[in-house]
Amino acid sequence: MASDPNSQFAPSWYSTLEAGSSLQDQAHHVRAYVRLWKAFMRARVLIALVLLALQVFLQSNGGGGAKWLAGVCALHLGATIAVLLWTKRIEPGRAFRVQWLLTIAVDLVVFGLLDHFQQAGINYTPLFALPVLLAAILGSMTLALATAAVTTLYLLGDALLGAPLLSDVSTSRLLQSGLSGTGFFVVAFLANQLAQRLAREEALVQKSQAAARSQAEVNELIIESLSEGVLVVDRHGVVRNANPAAQGMLMGDHYPHAAKLLLSARPEWESLSFLVDRTFQVGQGLEAEVQLAPDEYTTLRLFARTRLTNAQNWRPNDLCVLFLEDLREVEARVRTEKLASMGRMSAAVAHEIRNPLSAITQANALLDEEVTEPGQKRLTRMIEQNAQRLSRIVDDILNVARAQPSQDEGLPALPLDQTLRQITHEWTRQNQAKGVLGVHPHAPGLHITFDPEHLRRLMINLLDNALRHASGQASSIRVISQPAGPDRVRISVWSDSAPLEPSVLKHLFEPFFSSESRSSGLGLYICRELCERYGAQIAYQRSRLDQREGNEFYVLAPTTQGGPRAPVQQSLSYPPGDSLPPPTRPGTSTNGPPSLSTL
Repeated sequence: MASDPNSQFAPSWYSTLEAGSSLQDQAHHVRAYVRLWKAFMRARVLIALVLLALQVFLQSNGGGGAKWLAGVCALHLGATIAVLLWTKRIEPGRAFRVQWLLTIAVDLVVFGLLDHFQQAGINYTPLFALPVLLAAILGSMTLALATAAVTTLYLLGDALLGAPLLSDVSTSRLLQSGLSGTGFFVVAFLANQLAQRLAREEALVQKSQAAARSQAEVNELIIESLSEGVLVVDRHGVVRNANPAAQGMLMGDHYPHAAKLLLSARPEWESLSFLVDRTFQVGQGLEAEVQLAPDEYTTLRLFARTRLTNAQNWRPNDLCVLFLEDLREVEARVRTEKLASMGRMSAAVAHEIRNPLSAITQANALLDEEVTEPGQKRLTRMIEQNAQRLSRIVDDILNVARAQPSQDEGLPALPLDQTLRQITHEWTRQNQAKGVLGVHPHAPGLHITFDPEHLRRLMINLLDNALRHASGQASSIRVISQPAGPDRVRISVWSDSAPLEPSVLKHLFEPFFSSESRSSGLGLYICRELCERYGAQIAYQRSRLDQREGNEFYVLAPTTQGGPRAPVQQSLSYPPGDSLPPPTRPGTSTNGPPSLSTL
């Protein structure tokens, strides 16, 4: 980059204002220059006032020199005040300006007159340091050396004129003047270099602070956008900071942003408080699975990790960073990966199976028309039943592998109790389960936004699952609807089945998992996907009804007003690799309203 021809006249610190400097950095340097300029101008006013008072004092006591020196001091005071109040400061980076004559030149002339004509034995030589420092710090190196040179020439000239040449007094004064002049040159050089050094350091500090602020803003944006909760907790269990994800996990929408929380203040946070305390005790990060209940109806399973901040010298670690990861999201990612690996293959296999299956079905129908013996009829019925079962499995696999958006422009707000009666009546007639199923609608007037076919499929899957495991006695299967808070309704399918094994519970809603060899393992998975499409949740728990233990699958669905609704924005999409909402874990993700035993 070409050098500026006026750089030798520019202020010493202006060299730090490079072409690439930001406007904020340049504004900061200008403000610093203005502060220094005003400080020097105030110092000039103070010195001028002291000199005037000194001259008045000397004149009043008869020990001063010429009386006009007091007038010179008065004029000097007026000039310094005028420069401070009314003269525009010299802008940084400009070439040599005549305005320097109103400051440095005036000071040199006044101090020279006082030093030459003084008669009270007062040494005014140290005053020349003010213009030298003014030129060295606010001006360029050239201006500083020029000011020191003028001062030195004056001192040497005054020494030559003040005593006979080559006398002892003349030699002593010349040596003193030369040493003083050398000192002024050294002061000018060092002050100028120090000003440049300080200016560079200040510029570096400003850039570092700007970079730190920018990095802090980036970190804050990243932390706020994380789906993983992040808490900063001190040794006393006080939450110093929390990102939005952690706030939602702790208290949902009721997090008090203006107050600090104490982890030990709530019983449901006891596991987090214990984990943090244990981390400080052992001095290293820990991991654990915990449960939190941000509201009355929801319980979250979280994977918590703690990390201690680095100790500073002799100070111990006083902050713990707590990371909270929703296990539903982890399981959703695992489920998505599983679907990505098997979905396309399953869909391809299902397509290949459908063609020969159709041929088998048609051939069996033709064969059934020709045979008349009971044994042969029984074989054709077995072929037909197994072909239908295989066809249902193929349909389930294809439903998972492809999207099935609703064909309606808007979804109806279904009257829940009336729709449940129709679905259960149809299911009872088809499965000859009269007396086995009991229907208890307790949500009159409540509507939900659901595709009628999807709601029917959801209930049929749950009822078929209950029928396979129920005892078959009277009212061994129950369908119950009831309000669950101001804006949700609970739909329960209960059966007096045996408890599920822990290994089954762990994979209850996962695709292609079944405890029976004759099942496709897609029924509950499709139920969960249907629920999550409409903002509902499905879960499992062991509950008691009429003094009988049983398995309960329940759905918490948002209620709506009656009449047509706008289309649901989130389409039902099952292709492998698509990101689906986090699953609801059985028995832990959602706590419903009262137990069935209270009905």
